[in-house]
Amino acid sequence: MSRKIYIIAEAGVNHNGSILLAKKLALAARRAGADAVKFQTFRAGLVASARAPKAGYQVKTTGAADSQLDMLRCLELSRAAHLSLRDYCRRLGIEFLSTPFDTDSVDLLVKLGVRRLKIPSGEITNLPLLRKVALARRPIIMSTGMAEIPEIARALKELYAAGARKKDLILLHCNTEYPTPMKDVNLRAMAAMGKRFGLRYGYSDHTRGITVPVAAAALGAELIEKHLTLDKKMKGPDHKASLDPREFAAMVAAVREAEEALGDGLKRPSPSERNNIAAVRRSIAAILPIKRGEVFTVNNIAPMRPAGGISPMKWDAVVGRTAPRDFRPGEKIRL
Repeated sequence: MSRKIYIIAEAGVNHNGSILLAKKLALAARRAGADAVKFQTFRAGLVASARAPKAGYQVKTTGAADSQLDMLRCLELSRAAHLSLRDYCRRLGIEFLSTPFDTDSVDLLVKLGVRRLKIPSGEITNLPLLRKVALARRPIIMSTGMAEIPEIARALKELYAAGARKKDLILLHCNTEYPTPMKDVNLRAMAAMGKRFGLRYGYSDHTRGITVPVAAAALGAELIEKHLTLDKKMKGPDHKASLDPREFAAMVAAVREAEEALGDGLKRPSPSERNNIAAVRRSIAAILPIKRGEVFTVNNIAPMRPAGGISPMKWDAVVGRTAPRDFRPGEKIRL
């Protein structure tokens, strides 16, 4: 990835199983300024058993009447839908991505020519999936929600052993509660994790609003991912913790501003402030009439605006000297 912060609109399963909604999400992501729109690829029967309960937030947003497997079946996209989405994104000029949740889905995405693969937080302990993703020989984005440091280390070890290259990896700090309480974000862990493993890092956000993604940009995130929905009131597990298109566009704009504000890290006057130097810095100047041969003292000279004369940093070299000519009050001292 380039040094520009890479922004992913996480459409996820917010299409509710509709290819039409999925395409509308891709268009909304493109219009909002995202670099990529990402969906989720899975075969429900390979992800959850009939006995798998829903997560707490899923019960809150979709009810407890059906199982996690039933919910996933309603959100699954066919191979044909993936192909249609990929081609549509190409026409839009936005990168098509999808997160695989099983090894068959990795194969499908590779065949579709997806350029990078995402390991979601819940699959960081899924060894067969880790190996399959590594064998695909593509850049890897790995989310670390719910993970302890030893679990991240083990996952990375397995990825490297299966052929993944360090330069192709980026770690995402993440919290998987939807929405994430601010007190649980722990954003400082993002850079600390990247430093510990010597990897580039970013942030996958599930908080409300845009504050935390902008803060992540300021802390050096190279990738920011945020859920996008067309309507937060839609039925589905992730809509309420997503941004609508207007909010997503505002986040992109704010992240780009933060990115621009970071600069190159070299402390020096900027082009826009150079013109202010003369107006707000000072020169040593007379504050009383001074006759030729009179001694400069703290009583007849002072630092005064504008700059352009002798700097007040040379104060000690001027006090005690004699005036080479007459000076009027306010006139810059010349030696």
